[in-house]
Amino acid sequence: MNVFVRVANAGSFAAGARELDISRAMATKHIMSLESDLGTRLFNRTTRSLSLTDVGISYLERCQHVLTEVEEMEAAVTHLQTEPRGLLRISAPYGIGSTHISRAVTEFLKLYPDLTVEMILQNGPMDLVDEGVDVAICLGTLDDSSLVARKVATSLLVACGSPEYFAEHGVPQTPQDLLNHSCLVNWAVAPKDKWRFKTETGYTVINVSGRVKANVGEPVRIAAINGLGVIMLPFYIVGRDIEKGKLKVVLEDYLLPPLDVYAVYPHRKYLSAKVKSFMDFLQEWLEHRVSMPPPE
Repeated sequence: MNVFVRVANAGSFAAGARELDISRAMATKHIMSLESDLGTRLFNRTTRSLSLTDVGISYLERCQHVLTEVEEMEAAVTHLQTEPRGLLRISAPYGIGSTHISRAVTEFLKLYPDLTVEMILQNGPMDLVDEGVDVAICLGTLDDSSLVARKVATSLLVACGSPEYFAEHGVPQTPQDLLNHSCLVNWAVAPKDKWRFKTETGYTVINVSGRVKANVGEPVRIAAINGLGVIMLPFYIVGRDIEKGKLKVVLEDYLLPPLDVYAVYPHRKYLSAKVKSFMDFLQEWLEHRVSMPPPE
């Protein structure tokens, strides 16, 4: 099964064999034996290409889960369960990943010299099992029931802009006033182009628009500092700018829904020491760096 998964993911017998440090002939023998046992073909073979059959596609997914279970069973009875070591693969959105998570990883690695970390920064969704990700940092709600989510922090969302922008365009007093302002949109904070504010009667949603939109927070943060409009971003992104006076918080009487930060991992009966230790460390490390309120 391991040879089958390696060959399927690599796209050729030769490449899969190299990953396992065996000969191409041996890899071919393993696959032929597996197909014989199953009584079906797993690959469509030609002289130029190799592709999975419909049965092969279904079998690949199940094999990956089975091999993960085997790995976890073995880890449960070895030192890997008691001491973080080996490779830890972490994914995170670019904004929090390139700042807070990368700093936390640096401090975490100092504690465990036998541990290696690979970080994947991207804002789009990814398949944790297929990509071999141990822990994914996610913002907001989690829809995939095949994953386990642990809340590690909660960050305030703040509306703010530069003092120069407000001096020229005025300070919004209510959420509705934003309809007359240039609102710089970070698409990574859902829903896109819609900002929610809390009022005495519940939440109100404002459809915002402006001169800059991006799928990460940094471009709109820079645009706001340079006087191009109002932004709504997590405090962990703009906190230092607020403290330095580069950005000014507005609409403080209309509390924004907080943004929860989750550590997400696949459903597993046995949770490895490296994953559990990192999540424990990350929750404590983020507590006073992400969850702190803006200064009054």
